[in-house]
Amino acid sequence: MLTKRIIPCLDIKNGRTVKGVNFVDLIDAGDPVELARKYALAGADELVFLDISATLEQRKTTLDMVLHVAEQVNIPFTVGGGITSIADVDALLKCGADKVSVNSSAIKRPELIDELSNKFGSQCIVVAIDAKCVNDQWMVHLAGGTIPTDKNLFDWAKEVEKRGAGEILFTSMNNDGTKNGFANEALAKLSETLNIPIIASGGAGSIQHFVDTFTLGKADAALAASVFHFGEIPISELKKELNNNNIEVRL
Repeated sequence: MLTKRIIPCLDIKNGRTVKGVNFVDLIDAGDPVELARKYALAGADELVFLDISATLEQRKTTLDMVLHVAEQVNIPFTVGGGITSIADVDALLKCGADKVSVNSSAIKRPELIDELSNKFGSQCIVVAIDAKCVNDQWMVHLAGGTIPTDKNLFDWAKEVEKRGAGEILFTSMNNDGTKNGFANEALAKLSETLNIPIIASGGAGSIQHFVDTFTLGKADAALAASVFHFGEIPISELKKELNNNNIEVRL
């Protein structure tokens, strides 16, 4: 059985790590390079670095910061934000990223997923999906959750897998920053629908929430930000509790 992964997320804006609630009201959470180093030492399995305003500001992810973070970590490191081409991915991988995450650009031009997976291998390509439950329908949103689309979460996830994505990072906009738990029903449905790993994101507030997303939500990995950034849940303690609940993790 594959071990479940714990992934701190660094949402970057203007060179700083930030965190909000339901994708708004962002507050400063620290220096991304320092946080990355701390998490690598603390036992995180992977890191995700998202330049959350890159798409809105129509620019590329800051390569210098990616380079500095990569120098500090010895665990897999995924980078996303403003990626629109093979050249963008090539530059990020050369700066030390292990995987890339695409979101808005993949919705605008789905062929990008095929191009990237054919060039770099599906294991390198994570497709991030931000979705909101509206009238009992999970609808995909663009540009850091600011623009609604007519795409259904489950239909889009199936298409993404077919086009060659190696992994899906699903963030529930309803749960994001609320600390009320992950969107486990939607996660379980995704798990039943797909054959690629699913990273749960949005809503972590307690150790029990992680237990629930691995058992009820059937997630392969759980991503969180504020509970790690502000020291509310130490990663070592979290992994110990998951292990006590018969959830296999790398201790």
